[in-house]
Formats: sequence, C-alpha cells, structure tokens
Amino acid sequence: MARRRAELRQEEILRGAAAVVARVGFARTRVADVAAELGVSTALVFYHFETKERLLSAAFLHAAEADLERLDRAVARAGPACARLRAVLRLYAPAGQAPGWTLDIDAWAEALRSPEIQDASRRLDRRWRAAIEAVICDGVAGGEFECPQPRTSAERIAAMLDGLAVATQVRRSVPRSRAARWAFEHAAREVGVEVETLVRGGPAKVAAATTAASVAHVRPASGRAPKGR
Repeated sequence: MARRRAELRQEEILRGAAAVVARVGFARTRVADVAAELGVSTALVFYHFETKERLLSAAFLHAAEADLERLDRAVARAGPACARLRAVLRLYAPAGQAPGWTLDIDAWAEALRSPEIQDASRRLDRRWRAAIEAVICDGVAGGEFECPQPRTSAERIAAMLDGLAVATQVRRSVPRSRAARWAFEHAAREVGVEVETLVRGGPAKVAAATTAASVAHVRPASGRAPKGR
C-alpha cells in the first residue's frame, strides 16, 4: 500500500511539473514552483526526484505518454499500411495550440545544456522513428510500398517533420496547411506511392511520380504530445 501511495505521489508530481513547464518553459521552472503548484514542500519533491534535471526529464517523458499510446494504436491497427502511415503523419503534425510541440521544441533547446533532457528527447525521437519504420516495413512486405531502406526513409521523414514543426510553430514562416502538404509529398516519395493514395489512406498504388494538388486539403489530426514527440 505504501508503495502504491508513493507511485501515485510521483505521478502527481510529474503532472504538476509538466503543467509548470508548459507555462514557463524548462529553463524557468524551479523545483519550488512545482512544489507550490502541488501545495507540497520542495523536500517532498526532492525525496522522489533527486535533482531538478531528473524531475524535468521524467515530467517530459510522462507528458508524452498519452500520444505515444495513440501512436502505438495507429501502428498496430488493422488495415492498409497507407492508412496507418497517414495516421502516424497526422499524429506527428502540430494542430490546435500544439502544446506537445511547444514542450518538445523547448526541450530541444534545454537539451543543449541538460544531458537528462537530451536523453529523454532522444528516447522519444527513437519511438517515433521506429513507428514510422515499422509501418513502412509492413507496407514493403505487403507490396504496398517500394522502399529499399525503410530505416533511412523513416529518419528522413521524421527529420523533415521536425523541421516543418519549427517553421510552423517557432518561425511562423510556413502555414500548417502547406507544411502538411509537403510532409505528405515527401513521405509519398519515400515509400514510392502516389500522394493522393497516401492522403486517402487506402490500398497503395505504386507511383511513377507524385503530385502536390491532391494534398492541399490535408490537416493534422492533433497537437502531437512531445516526442519530446
């Protein structure tokens, strides 16, 4: 029972820390702020998490869990690989206020100075890249995709999506609708299907060339929780 209470307390602290970070960012978050958010002492926070860095990296991972669960369901569900890749791309893209991407991009900056945050960010990034790779491998095995190097293609797709997120969320230099179009165009080229096939998410028709017009209406499904993720 005592162990269960400790686990619940840890989860409460992680939720509180994530809420504070979402408001003020990693760099400005103090352990005292997290304690105040929860109405507890800083000593209790340090009892569960020995350092601020460990607390924030754990909160970062905790904040990503809900979207990672959605990601796992999208990858594992039955249906054409095209439909599953489409679902993963839409989960990845920023939408609404995109709180996950705000946290993720903030974590990237903090990772330059915090090995703990860097490790958490890398772990989440590997989860997203592995999900993309798994869907591509399924598509190749089922004859839907033509992709000689699924892992490399997954890395390129993820890298482009990360860059587009910075362009849409930080620099505001690319509208989300255009970013979504580019993401689908790029992914379609990587797996060798027509863009419209990927947009529809139906059985794939291998493409000789891709076109952009059919993806103009694509919109992200949700504000991705951190990958970082």
